Amino acid sequence: LQIQFTSVLTKVLLLIPQEYACQITFRQQWNDNRLQFDNRSGRINYLVLTDPERIWKPDLFFKNEKDGHYHTIIMPNILLRIYPNGDVLYSIRLSLTLACPMDLKYYPLDRQTCELQMASCKQFKLPKNLNKTKYVYFVADGYTSDDLIFTWKSKDPVQVAKDINLPRFTLQDFKTRICTSRTNTGNKLEHGKPKNFQLFPLINLPGEYSCLKVELLFKREFSYYLIQIYIPCAMLIFVSWVSFWLDPNATVARVSLGVTTLLSMATQISGINASQPPVSYTKAIDVWTGVCLTFVFGALLEFALVNYASRSDVHQAAAKQQQQRLAKWNLEQALHSESGANGVELPYGMVKLVEVLDKKAAF
Repeated sequence: LQIQFTSVLTKVLLLIPQEYACQITFRQQWNDNRLQFDNRSGRINYLVLTDPERIWKPDLFFKNEKDGHYHTIIMPNILLRIYPNGDVLYSIRLSLTLACPMDLKYYPLDRQTCELQMASCKQFKLPKNLNKTKYVYFVADGYTSDDLIFTWKSKDPVQVAKDINLPRFTLQDFKTRICTSRTNTGNKLEHGKPKNFQLFPLINLPGEYSCLKVELLFKREFSYYLIQIYIPCAMLIFVSWVSFWLDPNATVARVSLGVTTLLSMATQISGINASQPPVSYTKAIDVWTGVCLTFVFGALLEFALVNYASRSDVHQAAAKQQQQRLAKWNLEQALHSESGANGVELPYGMVKLVEVLDKKAAF
């Protein structure tokens, strides 16, 4: 039995790390020869069934579903038509929250692929001779590919509404795929044990189960992150560089500016990390914020080095001046002692030397 699928994606309500929410109109079409009827010479095009539970339907489920419901306002959003040749059209409107594992290494310059996976459910059935057996065996009764095959409609299997608009993403492309898988059904069941029965093994039956999926390629809009993250971080770096044009002796102003920009950058990084799920790898935004923080810290460190170097120069100049004064004093003492002993005036060259030493000491 072949089941043809058509999906109309009407809204993508939410797209956050690891999951997304959407609204779809989901249509299935198959042929059941048990439902054939006389169309009264073409006067009856189709019959509308108000109770879908009264006929057989495929055992479909969404593999990556986390939560979902169908709409019942004002009436249940379900349509079921039966055509004279036994064709059945089943349409239902659903809201789904689906898992979407994301790779955030290039965030916020990334593209994410989210899937909508539809597969045949694996049902379990009790054997008819339940009361005649001592041990109850649950037999896998799901529809394998030998019984049921899911296929996409040949023309426009997936339709996307034109007014889909996400604040931070753009739906760039979508593709239909086949994801048929082969599994071994069954493990020991421990619940639901009837009275007077001892063992509940499950017959291990391998099977291939039909599966279809839609891949939705979302591109993250960079303009939001440019305005909210990149430009503010760059401005903080430029503000921290203002300290390069301040007087090195303006210690209070330069330290206040450096510490303020450093704390502002740390606050910006904390806000960025708070809006993202914790991951074990480095993202592109982490590299950017780390480089920005390094620049801001480097500006503060530059002032510390310049201040230390300037104070070292002052100390060296003071020590040199002290040495020159000491040398002058020693020379004066030696000359005075010599002139006093001989009773003669100092030569003109000696007086000029003392004056030169006085000037150097004063400088």
